[in-house]
Amino acid sequence: MSDELDPMIHATSRLKIMTTLYKLGGDDALAFPRLANLLGMTHGNLSVHLSKLEQVDYVHIEKTFEGKKPATFVSITATGRKAFDAYLHALQDLLQGD
Repeated sequence: MSDELDPMIHATSRLKIMTTLYKLGGDDALAFPRLANLLGMTHGNLSVHLSKLEQVDYVHIEKTFEGKKPATFVSITATGRKAFDAYLHALQDLLQGD
């Protein structure tokens, strides 16, 4: 059997975040409010989980301005994409009983 499932990804909220960002193309990012809306998460809850994912370099958070209004964008990093690939592989191994 392969390695255990990555606990940083396996938590339900973080799994939802990583899955959503993984499905985006290469360097694409989602606006923070859009991501919160898609996942049905409060801004506070999403912020806490994104901080944890950012600490291990799975996501990149970019704070910028659109005109004079602050905007935050979230994307998956190369490290995060690799970790999610490994997570999917480990999950597939579990499903197949390898």
